[in-house]
Amino acid sequence: MAVTGSAVLLFAAPVAQAAVIDVNYACETKIGPKSAVSPVDIKAVRNGDSYTITMSFEKGVSDSPVDLPKGVMTPRADLVLGGAASGKVQVKGVPNAALIPANTPIKIGQLTGTYTPEKSGKVTFTAGTLTVHALGMDAAVCKPTNNPRPSLELDVTAASGDSGGGSDDSSGDTGSGGGELPRTGPLDSATALATLGGTVLLTGAAGVLWLTRRTARPTAR
Repeated sequence: MAVTGSAVLLFAAPVAQAAVIDVNYACETKIGPKSAVSPVDIKAVRNGDSYTITMSFEKGVSDSPVDLPKGVMTPRADLVLGGAASGKVQVKGVPNAALIPANTPIKIGQLTGTYTPEKSGKVTFTAGTLTVHALGMDAAVCKPTNNPRPSLELDVTAASGDSGGGSDDSSGDTGSGGGELPRTGPLDSATALATLGGTVLLTGAAGVLWLTRRTARPTAR
């Protein structure tokens, strides 16, 4: 029973490892540089051949010198990929649902995006640049300064059929030269027979004309 239980636990090992990571952000804002530390959590849920990625902030990373009315602020962030993948995935939040008073931390909330793996393997997701878009402009651009560890390691599976094995050339052309092989299909045979028939017909017509001319020639006296 103990051995069986261990085997079941080994088989049911999780395919994702997530951790809340403190990220030190240095922000360039319209009112000067700002800095803040926020715990960041990244999770993933498989959805068909893709994964829905969710990034959550427990604290705000900047504030605004003026009130931000409802719906004028939208955050977005880049997640840096590692492991079996490279590049970035962008996640985006929804516009603020309520007024954000001046000189109070801007609540980022949850950002979501979609990641579609190109190949299977373990992929890591690390917090990258965070941008706060407000009042029609990028009001704050925040970059991590403490080289944070990945917040998520995910064992991904690429879409079936994306093996990248190249195309299968089965044209059947085994000739080594670049010239065209003789045509021997039914259409070519019909063309040949038609040509032969036309030749015979013309030859016969020429013979009839020759005989007619010989017969019609008057006899010399």
